[in-house]
Amino acid sequence: MGEAPLTFVRTGRGRLLHDLRRHGHDTWCLRRLGVCASTETELSQWLVQHPRCGLHSRAVLADHQIRAHGQYGRRWMASRGGVWLSAALPWPQQQCSTGLFGLTVALALAEQVESTGLQVSIKWPNDLLIDSRKLAGVLPTLVFRGSRVRLARIGVGLNVSNPVPPGAVSLRERLSSGRCRLRVWQGAVLRALDRARELALDPCMVVCGAEQRLWAESVADPGTGEAWQVRGIGMDGRLLLEQGTRRTSWTRWTDSPDQDL
Repeated sequence: MGEAPLTFVRTGRGRLLHDLRRHGHDTWCLRRLGVCASTETELSQWLVQHPRCGLHSRAVLADHQIRAHGQYGRRWMASRGGVWLSAALPWPQQQCSTGLFGLTVALALAEQVESTGLQVSIKWPNDLLIDSRKLAGVLPTLVFRGSRVRLARIGVGLNVSNPVPPGAVSLRERLSSGRCRLRVWQGAVLRALDRARELALDPCMVVCGAEQRLWAESVADPGTGEAWQVRGIGMDGRLLLEQGTRRTSWTRWTDSPDQDL
């Protein structure tokens, strides 16, 4: 039997935009879907079909993804109850690394969660943790024209009321049900992305804020098992490590070449 066709339902966008505008965030173009394969794919198609959006940011939100894109191209299912979105932003810092961009978004998102009183740590390079359990992840991509950033793209997944696998945590485990309304957290993530654009103008603040929230003081090399002490974060988003007199750094993100978007 063939696979059932996907259904695309746009609901609740008006209320979300109203909430954003009420908080002074009126530069968003939104598409909200009931079910889709991947918000990343939907966003790519939107950018190809309508490449110009002025100074507005765009986001595709889905209640449920069946083939979501993760780190290193991994596919996973994003269940109902979480915030799943992909966004494209005009980025104010024209000379930027993908690693620093991802940390900027992670820091802004951490600030939003911390406004509830929860303590958040950043697991370099792309996860937010509460008590060593994964709460959220970001997937950053920069599109360049020459040496200048043309577009910043970010995928965000935040566990709110959705079921989570072992090793993860949702907000409903730590907050009252009244503080876990999905639309509220969708708006919070979009406001965090606006905040990230502000933070991008002060890379030193981003590095300092991310360093204060680092999840561990030491890490193990996945290839050799060697233990390295975490020294901090470089201005390009690299994780700085040392082992006695030896020093090294890690980076995982690669920048995207210019695309006709």
